Amino acid sequence: MTSSSKASIVTRDLDKVAEKTGNIYESLAVISKRARQLSSQMKDELSSKLAEFASTVDNLEEVFENREQIEISKFYERMPKPTNQAIDEFLEGGVMFRKAEPEDNTPTPL
Repeated sequence: MTSSSKASIVTRDLDKVAEKTGNIYESLAVISKRARQLSSQMKDELSSKLAEFASTVDNLEEVFENREQIEISKFYERMPKPTNQAIDEFLEGGVMFRKAEPEDNTPTPL
């Protein structure tokens, strides 16, 4: 097992996860939204860095390995997964969230 595999296998105390919101499902919703934000941010960063080294050659015969692109890709592969980052941020109190106000479903008088 590689070191990156070990880091992603962590047992979490669900009571601690649920503690912040009072409900495990609300906590997981907050964590998943944060993980999507981190993933999108990471994807944008990676795409912009790889675009710097992009080739404008359209000929398939002239495709070559770009060492810089490979190194950048490997760096991003070794980074912690967005889900793990989001869980850690949430448990450390680094994620700001608010509960939506319940809708008032009472009919308005005519």
